[in-house]
Amino acid sequence: NDKGRLSKEEIEKMVQEAEKYKSEDEEHKKKVEAKNALENYAYNMRNTVKDEKIGEKLTPGDKKKIEDAIDEAIAWLDTNQLAEADEFEDKMKELENVCNPIIAKMYQGGAGGEAGGMDEEPAPSGGGAGPKIEEVD
Repeated sequence: NDKGRLSKEEIEKMVQEAEKYKSEDEEHKKKVEAKNALENYAYNMRNTVKDEKIGEKLTPGDKKKIEDAIDEAIAWLDTNQLAEADEFEDKMKELENVCNPIIAKMYQGGAGGEAGGMDEEPAPSGGGAGPKIEEVD
């Protein structure tokens, strides 16, 4: 009746191998996701900077700084295809640390650029010159 069936030892061995490969697969998945995240961020940021509406709001120095960081990250990706997940994540943080402050500054400073007088408005309110509220007894 047991002819052609696996023995308990063979089944146990297969289960152990499956567990071993499961952890390897999870590591590989994490690595691929980190690599893809870095690639996507770099190429999306490149497209953002090349967009005329956004690119014209950046100073030439900031634009060059972002482009250089993107080019460096892409070159690193090309030469480090087999890097570990944490290396991809570190590179992503480096790129974000260059790009995010510049993009945030652009959106804060350039948001009212097309509306004319909007640029002057945020500065006084930031300095505490808004309406004064007095307590009345």
